[in-house]
Amino acid sequence: MIDRQILSDNELVKNYLSGDFTSLEFLINRYKDKVFSYILINVKNHHLAEDIFQDTFIKVVKSLNLGKYTDNGKFISWVMRIAHNLIIDHYRREKNMNTYSNDGSDVDLFNSQRFSEDNIEDLIINEQILNDVRLLVDELPDDQRQVVIMRHYLGLSFKEIADQTDVSINTALGRMRYALINLRKIITEKGLSLTKS
Repeated sequence: MIDRQILSDNELVKNYLSGDFTSLEFLINRYKDKVFSYILINVKNHHLAEDIFQDTFIKVVKSLNLGKYTDNGKFISWVMRIAHNLIIDHYRREKNMNTYSNDGSDVDLFNSQRFSEDNIEDLIINEQILNDVRLLVDELPDDQRQVVIMRHYLGLSFKEIADQTDVSINTALGRMRYALINLRKIITEKGLSLTKS
C-alpha cells in the first residue's frame, strides 16, 4: 500500500496520470484549505468562493488530463495561479455585466460567536479590528494588497509569492515594505487605533 503522505506533489501527479485517482484526491485535500482561503479572501462571498474553488479543481483535472502541467516542483503555485485567474475572470464578467454584489461585506466569517467562548464585548471589538484592518488593506494598490493577503492571510513565503506573481523576491519584499508604509500612513491620516484598549 502506498503511503501518500510522504509522496511529493509531483509524485502524486504522476501516480494520478498512471491511473491512481486516489492520489489526485489526496493532492487536492493537501491544499484545499489554502486554495479556498485565498479565493474567499479575494471574493468575500462564501457561495461564490465555493463555486470558484470547484471551477479551479475542475480546471486542474482537465489541464492534468491534457498534459498541460509540467513537472517543475511548483504544483501549488500552478493551482493558485489557476484560482487567481478565475477570480480575475469573475470580476471581469461582473464589470462587463455592470452588476454589483450585496454580499461584499468584510465580516470575518471565521470570527463568529458560535466558534468562540469570548464574551460578546471582546468578540465585537476583535471583529471590528479585523474589519478595520481588512478595509485598510483594500485601500492599498493592487500589487501591494496582493502581497499582504498572500503573506499575512495565507502564510505564503516571499519565494512562493514571487513565484505566483511572476516577480523577483526583491520586488515582492519591496511591495510589502511599501504596503506597510502606506498602511501606517492611512492609519495616521484616519486617526485609527487598532487595539482593544
